[in-house]
Amino acid sequence: MLLGIKRIYDKAGITEGKRVLVDRLWPRGVKRSTSNIDVWLKDVAPSTELREWFSHDPEKWEEFKERYRKELKGSKAFEELVKMAREGDITLIYSSKDEKHNNAEVLQEEIQKSLSHS
Repeated sequence: MLLGIKRIYDKAGITEGKRVLVDRLWPRGVKRSTSNIDVWLKDVAPSTELREWFSHDPEKWEEFKERYRKELKGSKAFEELVKMAREGDITLIYSSKDEKHNNAEVLQEEIQKSLSHS
């Protein structure tokens, strides 16, 4: 099973499996027709309030991860994402410029935890 992460602005690869956009908002400057997105799972993204509070500030990263994990507990969208990962290769697609401090990083960790506990 492949569970990758990639910015939407990077070229799609042929071995990425299902490409799942995990942002609440559609990325700027990207046409849906040329995005190579298989599923847009916006309900798995951080809430608008959390996203705005975080504002991609690395100083808030640890607190963001904690708050985001709380939002994911019991989330149907997160359960759907874990199911997709069980069924085959997926790549979590995000639009943030920051490649180390973004919701896809947290999702990857949480999916891996869920898969190892099942």
